[in-house]
Amino acid sequence: MSWWGKLAGGAFGFMLGGPIGALLGAVLGHNLDKGLKGLSQDEVFEPGDRERVQTAFFTTTFSVMGAVAKADGRVSPDEIALARSVMDEMDLSAEMRQTAINLFNQGKKADFPLDEVVDQFRSECHRRNTLIQMFIEIQLQAAYADGKLDRAEEQLLLQVCKRLGIPEFAFRRLEKMIRAERHYAGQAGAGRRAEAKPSRPSLQDAYAILNVSPDTSDAEVKRAYRRLLSQHHPDKLVSKGLPEEMMKMAAQKTHEIRQAYERVKEARGS
Repeated sequence: MSWWGKLAGGAFGFMLGGPIGALLGAVLGHNLDKGLKGLSQDEVFEPGDRERVQTAFFTTTFSVMGAVAKADGRVSPDEIALARSVMDEMDLSAEMRQTAINLFNQGKKADFPLDEVVDQFRSECHRRNTLIQMFIEIQLQAAYADGKLDRAEEQLLLQVCKRLGIPEFAFRRLEKMIRAERHYAGQAGAGRRAEAKPSRPSLQDAYAILNVSPDTSDAEVKRAYRRLLSQHHPDKLVSKGLPEEMMKMAAQKTHEIRQAYERVKEARGS
């Protein structure tokens, strides 16, 4: 049975325990301790198991997204649209979509235990750095739903990064990349993938997406491209614990990375 099948049946969330397990229990209305009694010992997964990580990733992604949206004091229509667009890209079932919405709403609450949820998420990921990076990229996309990174959102994300062990320079690099991706998508403030997206990014956006500069050598540009493709490869991310439903998001990112590389190569005549 998939991670969602176990979760929806009330027999999986208990494996997480802690604040994430409590959050799931509140959202799903399950008695997770009761779910524990219905499982055999063979079904109890240890921290780091893929299904457990997938559940933690899904739960943390949408609840923290709610906290980011509320960081500046109000949740804008663009931020709500962005959250729904992520759900659309995941092609969620009606039940999963409602759970994601409920998690988003939990994250907006004043008493949402942000630090505790993020700390547990880091523990569950077991140093899966590419998975943690994907999580931050999604949160940055949410923060940029209204076309800009508000100061309060920035501070909250820096707080999250600190607890996840991501240094500020790495956060700045990811922020620059996401800003360029959103500009390429032509969706500044739209909160969704633009219908009239240009066929390829501008040269400036292409360099930003690849995290290189016009002065970077061809060899280093190629290495940066290959490194980003490896980090965002959908199958690799799923094997590390990305929910299968998020594969489309990872695939879209690899497409944008390829488009950026082709644009840079063309400009350099290589």
